[in-house]
Order: sequence, then C-alpha cells, then structure tokens
Amino acid sequence: MTRVWQWNRPVTVREVLEDLQQERSIAYTTVMTVMDNLHQKGWVRREVDGRAYRYTAVSTRAAYSAALMNEAWSRSDNPAAALVAFFGMMSAEQREALQDAVRMVSPSPAETPGGPTETPDSSTETPGGPAEPTAGAAGDGAPADDVEPESGR
Repeated sequence: MTRVWQWNRPVTVREVLEDLQQERSIAYTTVMTVMDNLHQKGWVRREVDGRAYRYTAVSTRAAYSAALMNEAWSRSDNPAAALVAFFGMMSAEQREALQDAVRMVSPSPAETPGGPTETPDSSTETPGGPAEPTAGAAGDGAPADDVEPESGR
C-alpha cells in the first residue's frame, strides 16, 4: 500500500515491482499476489489496462491511519484511559499536530447554537478582534498557538 499511496495515481504490478526491486530482490508473482489480495480486501480498486491491471488506493493513508486508531480505541475497555496513555506517548510535535487537528474540527463559538457564551474562565473580547485563549487545547496552562496547520501532510 505504501507504494500505491506514494504515487497517488493508478499503478501497475510492473511499476510496483520495479520500485521494490531497487531495494531487494522480489518476484513479479509475489507482487501480483499481494496486489490481488489488496483488491480482494477492498483496499485498492483495479481497472483493466491492456493485458494488465492499474491499481488505485480506495482511501488515503491518513484515512486508513484514522480508521486503525478508531478501531483500537473502540476496543478498549476504558477509552478515556487509553487516550491518556496514547497522549502520554506523543512527542511535542505530535501534541501540537493534535491541537491543530482539534482546532480544525471544533466549531467556532459563532457556529454553535446561541453563539458565543461567557464562562467564568473565558477571557473578554478586545476591540478589533476575538478574545485571547487562556490555555492550550490540552489544558496544560500553556498559551494556545494561533498558527495555521501545515498543508500537505
């Protein structure tokens, strides 16, 4: 799947074989069997191109990773504890990416029913712009960054 995701276009068994052979010796039939298995499992779709097939990934690598994480989390007998343990394993860079992701999927106060609401801990609106956040998304007391997430990852 990594090779199919890397190209981000329909690929043939021959293309995958030639790419893999730059790193190790592998038989055409082995690659053909793996690509057929991926098709049987629904991970790739294929179209006839002459005497060969062209294979295309059904979902992105990010969607696949998200599905794996969701499956593992849903199997936990204590999902909250599993998340805490997972967050504890993250690097600072991964936690920052998580905070960016939460900001992307969280509705802004204007989008929530009834609009923005005032809470005892919320900061006040300043003239000419929105209020400054008081803490990071993880509640660690650190200021939240208003940095746009990186694109293309």
